[in-house]
Amino acid sequence: MSPGSRGRMPAAWSDAVAEDSTDYEWIPLRLPPDVTRVTASIRLSIEAEYRGWELNRVRLYTDGSRRVLLRRKKRADGPPGPDQPVL
Repeated sequence: MSPGSRGRMPAAWSDAVAEDSTDYEWIPLRLPPDVTRVTASIRLSIEAEYRGWELNRVRLYTDGSRRVLLRRKKRADGPPGPDQPVL
């Protein structure tokens, strides 16, 4: 996925982000309908393993697309680097 596929979060997720915004970095992603569940799982596992992101929420839509909310602990060494998800 490209950075352009990042988008808005569902309204209900905003509360979760607001609660933990001091401790965590958050990034919402949109997975298109052509990405299978297995492929999405593998991609998200790679992000978790190598970049420290963890899956917080997933929402599946009727058209087959998914909205995913990833989070990770904020680093003490400064702002987020270029290792944002590139799904």
